[in-house]
Amino acid sequence: MKIHSTNYYNTFIEIADDCPISNGEIPPIKSETKTVANIQFEMVRNYPYKFTSDDILFQVFALKNDLIESEYKEAREKFFSKGQACFRASPLTKRYGWGVHYNDDGKMAIYGADSPEYEKFSNDKTLKIIKAMKSSK
Repeated sequence: MKIHSTNYYNTFIEIADDCPISNGEIPPIKSETKTVANIQFEMVRNYPYKFTSDDILFQVFALKNDLIESEYKEAREKFFSKGQACFRASPLTKRYGWGVHYNDDGKMAIYGADSPEYEKFSNDKTLKIIKAMKSSK
């Protein structure tokens, strides 16, 4: 079975051109059930450079589908047997103003678009710089 990955290495994802804000905004909690943006934000913000994109996207899937840990290995293989949208399509990069930096190991951290770190990564010639996907065509 072919495994598709969403991981990037030595890369910085800038916010989408049509992102409605120009600073990092914490995704609001809308109900008792956390949104994809809430889960992604908490994992990356609370544990910078601990997780890969694949780790976070699968954890969101597992939580949203009430998987138990004993189901993770098989479910993860099945989840990544199909292509998944990467963090260029994340609400964090499209709507909430967060850039995503991936280090040499593919581990990620987020930086608000108004932060000095965001500016530094955006101009770092040693990184691959890509834009988040636009919300509209």
